[in-house]
Amino acid sequence: MTALEQYVSSYFGVAEAAELAVISSLFKPETIKKGDYFLLTGKASDRLSFVQTGILRIFLATENKEVTQWISTKGYFVTDLSGFIFEKPARWTIQALTDTDLFTIKREDYKRIGVLVPKWHELEKLFIASCFTTLEDRIFTHLSMTAEERYELFFEHNKSLFNQVPLQYIASMLGMTPETLSRIRKK
Repeated sequence: MTALEQYVSSYFGVAEAAELAVISSLFKPETIKKGDYFLLTGKASDRLSFVQTGILRIFLATENKEVTQWISTKGYFVTDLSGFIFEKPARWTIQALTDTDLFTIKREDYKRIGVLVPKWHELEKLFIASCFTTLEDRIFTHLSMTAEERYELFFEHNKSLFNQVPLQYIASMLGMTPETLSRIRKK
């Protein structure tokens, strides 16, 4: 089983080898160099990618600051989901923080999966429910934990990112200022 097939299987629950092969064949390898953009706010979000290697930052530049929504690493998918599904302009900008290798599927090919794999719509529904649960957990964390608790939880699961990503991006993603993150790290 290829790395892409493992991603598809783990994210979408596809178990049959033939179905995995069909879905995987629709993804194409893509490389984004450090500093380049996968997507810009306001542009068409017409692709979904799995990160094979590298780090991408999903953010929005407001009038006063940049707000990091997520930092995507190996094994995660990346897109502006609202733009990808509803064919609206992207809300988020996605930039490579390192050279990044992706497996990418275009929206048109993604839509074809439902025809090629009959139980795809059921699997996709379970995947979206899983994403929604992750989002609920993240919201609950932000509402119920202190800044220090959020930092400790994130650090526990993402230690290597602290040496690879500017700390202001991590602070923003955790909903705190860089100064607060710095104070917490000193403790």
